[in-house]
Amino acid sequence: MNMILLVAHIAIAVMLVGLILIQHGKGADAGAAALGGGGGGAGGGSGSVFGSQGSASFLSRSSAILAALFFCTSLTLAYYSGNNRGESAVSVTEPAAAAVIEEVAPEVIPSDLPE
Repeated sequence: MNMILLVAHIAIAVMLVGLILIQHGKGADAGAAALGGGGGGAGGGSGSVFGSQGSASFLSRSSAILAALFFCTSLTLAYYSGNNRGESAVSVTEPAAAAVIEEVAPEVIPSDLPE
């Protein structure tokens, strides 16, 4: 179960990054209008697949859905890792607690030894 959830989590993260990189910023519209872009005055992409503002809302909704899924898988993975405390669970601080430094007493050499 954890492995399937982890693979889904990584896939959602990659899709979310890709979807965010596809989107253009708010300032890109103003720059395109100032430079004469937009295809002749009023249109500005009205003949595109999603409509004039359809792609922005579609990409925004898709990224919001992927972000919600990412948070859900993150919380679920955190919950399962917290409940997976068994004999095989290793803590970060466990090796430091197990390693006991033994102090070795200095050897006492008696000076009154017969030769």
